[in-house]
Amino acid sequence: MTQQPTRRSGATPAKETLEALSSFRYHLRMFMRFSEDAAAAEGITSLQYQLLLHVCGFPGREWATVGELAERLQSRHHGTVALVSRCEEAGLVERRRDPTDRRQVQVHLLPTGRRHLKRLAALHRGELGALYRAIGQLKDEAEWLEREQERSAG
Repeated sequence: MTQQPTRRSGATPAKETLEALSSFRYHLRMFMRFSEDAAAAEGITSLQYQLLLHVCGFPGREWATVGELAERLQSRHHGTVALVSRCEEAGLVERRRDPTDRRQVQVHLLPTGRRHLKRLAALHRGELGALYRAIGQLKDEAEWLEREQERSAG
């Protein structure tokens, strides 16, 4: 899993920075709510959808290991194992032993999982615009703040 955030000393963030962060978090939460509702309408959970997405979307191949999925989902290994088991019971994925390293287990999509993923990914594509705009606003604010800090330091 990724590192925990560290405390940084410094000036209190400007109002504009707080507004940009708030807007980003708002749009991120709206996207997540949309995703949760879309997955539920499809008959699966949001976590199941995310697992399907990460299995199929893993760079360079059409499968992922449980450890890779745990990292992508930012969850503990045993929690990811339980999620893979639930997806397997629902007929969405299957486990396969890695032919070159028998210690590794590959997770592959089954046709039912692929159908759910295709439908949900198509729905999500349309929702990304608002999130991208919020990220752009936050990026603009970060660049402005960096210029201001350089100007005040120099």
